[in-house]
Amino acid sequence: MSANDRVAVVNGLVHAVGGFNGSLRVRTVDVYDPVKDIWSACPSMEARRSTLGVSVLNGLIYAVGGFDGSSGLDTAECYDIRTGEWRTISNMSTRRSSVGVGVVNGMLYAVGGYDGASRQCLSSVECYNSLTDKWIPVRDMSCRRSGAGVGVVDGTLYAVGGHDGPLVRKSVEMYDPETNEWKQSGDMHLCRRNAGVVSNGGYLYVVGGDDGSSNLASIECFDPKTNLWTLLSASMMTGRSYAGVTVIDKPV
Repeated sequence: MSANDRVAVVNGLVHAVGGFNGSLRVRTVDVYDPVKDIWSACPSMEARRSTLGVSVLNGLIYAVGGFDGSSGLDTAECYDIRTGEWRTISNMSTRRSSVGVGVVNGMLYAVGGYDGASRQCLSSVECYNSLTDKWIPVRDMSCRRSGAGVGVVDGTLYAVGGHDGPLVRKSVEMYDPETNEWKQSGDMHLCRRNAGVVSNGGYLYVVGGDDGSSNLASIECFDPKTNLWTLLSASMMTGRSYAGVTVIDKPV
């Protein structure tokens, strides 16, 4: 199982991290308990962050990059639920808003995004080693992707969709950390950026997003064994972009 941007699960609790409340980018974190069916507040981050990447590594929640309302961020921080504290980690080499993140083999990857300084969507990728507190550049993707969904299946990291300026992509590529190589994967049926991506049961699911003109309610499922995407018959009631998606055990 892996979770996409903006939400993370630790000890069965769903954490919704940062975002935009309609007027301000926020530092706040809300926690959902699926057993009690209640939301509660959690300690806030040190930085305001929307369009950030969120993932869990070694039981800590990492909040990476994003946009604070005035500039893209190269900063990142992590939250320890045992101490209830956020702490800053090393900065990335590049400012990354609309960044996708994923964890493979104990390393945290920050994939693509948008560099507000050069006003370019990014093809670059860097990975974070929590033991050394250092970010290391890895092989670039084949194309620029901002707002790509990131998911992990069987030790392979997938960058799903995203956009380069006005061009919204349906293409997908996958990264093998053993070889430091990106390879093309099967295309989705629809162009999507800012979609939720999650893995479950050996499959990768992409949920919603937008195609550049409208929000999408549809869901697609990828089977790595066949390299094919299936457009599911079920879709959401509402088109959603920037939605956070995760998988939890069904509450008893």
